[in-house]
Amino acid sequence: MRLPHFFFARQKFADHGIPDVAAEVRRQLCGSCLSSRLNVGSRVAIGVGSRGIRNIGVIVRETVAYWKSQQMRPFVFPAMGSHGAATAEGQAEILARFGITEATAGCPVVSCLDVAPLGCTAEGIEVFVDRAAYESDGIMLVGRIKRHTDFTGAIESGLVKMTAIGLGKFAGAQQYHAHAYRLGLEQVIVSVARHVLASGKILGGLAILEDAYHNTAKLEPIPAEVMECRERENLALANSWMGHLPADLDVLIVDEMGKEISGTGMDTKVINRSVHAHYNPFPDAPRIGRVFVRDLSEFSSNNGIGIGLADVTTDRLINRIDWVSTRRNALTSTSLADIRIPMHFATDRECLEAIAPTVGKMDPADVTFGWIRNTQELSELLLSENLRQEVSGNPLIEAGSDACELPFGEDGNLVSPF
Repeated sequence: MRLPHFFFARQKFADHGIPDVAAEVRRQLCGSCLSSRLNVGSRVAIGVGSRGIRNIGVIVRETVAYWKSQQMRPFVFPAMGSHGAATAEGQAEILARFGITEATAGCPVVSCLDVAPLGCTAEGIEVFVDRAAYESDGIMLVGRIKRHTDFTGAIESGLVKMTAIGLGKFAGAQQYHAHAYRLGLEQVIVSVARHVLASGKILGGLAILEDAYHNTAKLEPIPAEVMECRERENLALANSWMGHLPADLDVLIVDEMGKEISGTGMDTKVINRSVHAHYNPFPDAPRIGRVFVRDLSEFSSNNGIGIGLADVTTDRLINRIDWVSTRRNALTSTSLADIRIPMHFATDRECLEAIAPTVGKMDPADVTFGWIRNTQELSELLLSENLRQEVSGNPLIEAGSDACELPFGEDGNLVSPF
């Protein structure tokens, strides 16, 4: 099959990056009142999640240093629900891959799955909290506020969700997602988080916002009593900064997917798929006809959650999947469609030649293509030549003048430009 020529394009998103992240963490925390409820010598549990947050190692290190400067005794723990194959060792390994160890953080890293029960919410949801964290004198959460891949709401992914699902570990994650099947995930997250906050164990959190370039763009210490209110405002701000694809596409090529990129491997609001694999459910996002994902990312731990959102993939990706952790993740989240296996072929060329004729275009020359590294990095991409006229009038897109054939190696696989 004759595939089109492609040109390189750069999207000019607003750059909100903080020049010195470490200094900004120190400035923000020193101006906060997070330590005012604790006595000197108190043990502080610092909860950290499992997403690929830029500068997370630096942010955690400076957060630990802040508590030490207040003459407290901090330790770090994974606030991850069922991630890391729902094992203490797996969750500690995730932190280590992000550069968070006892040596780099400057304090102990305590990873366990034991939980303390906190009773039930008004809806009858049984609530749990990481036992090691609960037995400390106070809990602080460090996490990014961003849109959620499963739903759209005023509260999505951030400190409030970490207070519920992250702190609940595997036992809590199972409970909460089961109730979400009936009540909706946003209602469950907010209800459980309010119940945990009422316990008085949460000091607050350090909210992290990123811009479209995945830069650390805002850091805000938030006391527990205003966490929900501030999260609504910060989510609206984070959403206004998010990147997006520049046009509708018949075929989207994605180099890599992975749990550290998105909770569903690929951001559903970029590829315009629901977690139940419904096509184009988000009216404000570009329409995507077919999704071809080439491989798992280096830091995915071979968790294949989200593969069910693709229309086609490679044999090499399927063969890399750790089905134990993938099944556990899907069963815990109750998003079973996320791990349905799409058709797969030995080479990238076979994948493209299989799906290009399925998009409803009678003339193959009319099929539009886009190619990205992953759904978190959208500033640089390749577009098929038949999209040049559509994007050339956009002042926020810089289109390369040259167009070239897709770079296939002798093995029939693409050679990524990213």
